[in-house]
Amino acid sequence: MKKRLLTQPLFLFSAVICLNGCNTTNEEAEDQAESVVKYPSDVIPFMEEWNILCGDGTSIEDLVNVEHKDFFYTTNDGKTDWVVYKTPNSGITSRTSSNTRTELGQTKKWKTETGGKLTGTLKVMHVSTSGDARVAASYSVVVGQIHGKEGHENEPLKIFYKKFPGHKKGSVFWNYEINTEGDNSERWDYSTAVWGNDFSVVGATLDSYPEEPEDGIELGEEFSYEINVYDGIMYLTFMSEGHETKKFTKNLIKSDFVKYADIPEQILTLYASIGRDGTEKAKAYAGKYQNFKQGAYNQTNGRSPEENMVWYTNSETYDGDIAKQYENGCYAEVWFKSATVGEGSKPPLD
Repeated sequence: MKKRLLTQPLFLFSAVICLNGCNTTNEEAEDQAESVVKYPSDVIPFMEEWNILCGDGTSIEDLVNVEHKDFFYTTNDGKTDWVVYKTPNSGITSRTSSNTRTELGQTKKWKTETGGKLTGTLKVMHVSTSGDARVAASYSVVVGQIHGKEGHENEPLKIFYKKFPGHKKGSVFWNYEINTEGDNSERWDYSTAVWGNDFSVVGATLDSYPEEPEDGIELGEEFSYEINVYDGIMYLTFMSEGHETKKFTKNLIKSDFVKYADIPEQILTLYASIGRDGTEKAKAYAGKYQNFKQGAYNQTNGRSPEENMVWYTNSETYDGDIAKQYENGCYAEVWFKSATVGEGSKPPLD
């Protein structure tokens, strides 16, 4: 991890007079400028409002003028500067997850009724190429979420990108996890497709894949999202050039899943193998503290599908050797070129 000492901008002149009297040409000055490290906070200046947990377990509280080599850094694709979030299939995880992440965590907490807003423009550059096609979480990464900060600490929103091996196009979808009534072991996620398929579309066997989505998003293809929580209602907007803009609304303070009869068929089918068929508190996430997360939350891991056919992907981990995982495609990598965080706002009338 490096921290920059020089924070003032550099200005290039046709000739720069050195202290010893030498002259530096404009070309030399440009070369010198290129050697100056650009940090994530130079590209997306909201970093003072976040901390980060990286895929090797490194936690960083102060993200201004900071990078973490191989996990959190900047790059340029020839036109634009991007912040890179990269994380292996196996590393050191948070206390509440089996999956690694290089992901920002918002330091501010807000109640569901108060709300907040998070935006991001990104492209997913890689998802794990190993996994079990029967497992819904295989080959996927979460690029933005709302995370509960009390109670069950469940996630009212996770935005996914998923692409099966051999497919050119992947899917973008969002999941709503219920704030379970009673025992949280009965929790589940209901998935809604944005472009391509939802979470529940899986392969028939370990290495056979469903049909490639016609309206999907390719690796390296830009898309944007806006999460706007206002007065307890979540408003989602997804945009990508060449794709239809998609908008969704979800009430976070009044549940749609209070009775067993309310449970969607998608859940009864997908989660049947692990026996998760709980119901939700009538007021859902009302009165609960939340925060936003953004980056790369890898959903693939080395755990056995026989124990959990929804979340345990049996992906290759090379015994936790991160360099070998990177060398062999067993990681997730997401680039963001812009993002904002702030207060929720009343959405305009359509």
